[in-house]
Amino acid sequence: MGHQAQHAAVSRKTQVPQSPLSRKESPDDEEGNAERRQAADRRRSTFHALMYGSFHPRRLKPRRDSQPQLAAVDWHQPHWLAVAVLILLLSCADAFLTLMLLNRGAYEVNPLMAPLVNGSPLVFTLVKISLTAGGVVLLTILARMRVFRGIPISFLLYAVLAGYAVLVIYEMKLLEETFLTA
Repeated sequence: MGHQAQHAAVSRKTQVPQSPLSRKESPDDEEGNAERRQAADRRRSTFHALMYGSFHPRRLKPRRDSQPQLAAVDWHQPHWLAVAVLILLLSCADAFLTLMLLNRGAYEVNPLMAPLVNGSPLVFTLVKISLTAGGVVLLTILARMRVFRGIPISFLLYAVLAGYAVLVIYEMKLLEETFLTA
């Protein structure tokens, strides 16, 4: 048997079975090979795969140096989750303190949020926390990437956390002053 004939015989034996959607209804294909899979198609249990993949990540870093990091990783550092949760908690505190200060006669300095503050407090709070959550999720996804010639985006998560901490402390001082003068 020649080299090409051996290669063709080996490739027929090692063929990967096709997906259930593309194979024929009969158990044998046109070459007479029987379907060998016994287990259920794992792609049909999306929720199970999502839960399993969340707690058993497979890609901790990109496989190759040339592979983009954003699409190649499905696991992020646990401290980024802690930073993200702290940012969201501080955002909630900021919204609450802002509404308290507004009731005591203060005004919103942020020109983008001022129209929302003057409307419904619920809408203001939902928009504020939703925008913050969206930004935090985006920064967490991009945390391994670098911008401006080498600054890691994860640094921005810490900067946002520090900014919110300073803002909440400032608002608490303002609220304390309003209680003392009232």
